[in-house]
Amino acid sequence: GPGGLGGAAMSRLVQLPPAGVAEWSPIAPEKVISGEPVARTIVLYENPARGLAAGEWEASPGKWRIAYTEWEYMEIISGACVVEGDDGRRIEAGPGDKFVIEPGFTGTWEVLSALRKSWVIQE
Repeated sequence: GPGGLGGAAMSRLVQLPPAGVAEWSPIAPEKVISGEPVARTIVLYENPARGLAAGEWEASPGKWRIAYTEWEYMEIISGACVVEGDDGRRIEAGPGDKFVIEPGFTGTWEVLSALRKSWVIQE
């Protein structure tokens, strides 16, 4: 390859495909606090041996309970949301905002307007 790089070196750089299409699914009814939110997850990268995954996620307006066992970094692409912990910590986020949710977090996720985010998860 260019510069004498072999296949092994090249394989360490992964171009992610454009986000494809995924089916919309309702948020589990037992978690929903308000609205009738639906969401879809598009996985663009997975490394199961390392517990890593990355992709995009979309959701419609509504509010529901969340409980994290994983670490997740996310950046809002479009729309608006409010994430509030049971400890009172609150983040209001819109396009360009970035935040992390750590394992053990419990609280609520509220989508104020049709939301799209990119994410990286470490199990």
